[in-house]
Amino acid sequence: MKFINYLEKISGVSIYPIISLVLFSLLFIAVFMYAMKTSEESISEMENLPFDELK
Repeated sequence: MKFINYLEKISGVSIYPIISLVLFSLLFIAVFMYAMKTSEESISEMENLPFDELK
């Protein structure tokens, strides 16, 4: 028996891909907004973090 046959037996299974897409989209938008709102000073500080340990 194929995997698709098991999915067909679950009632309301078609809502799961929609929920997954909405959650992924919300997460992507949140990360994008965070990246756009972050100041240049903060970004340059994060860029130099690996080099700060070498001093």
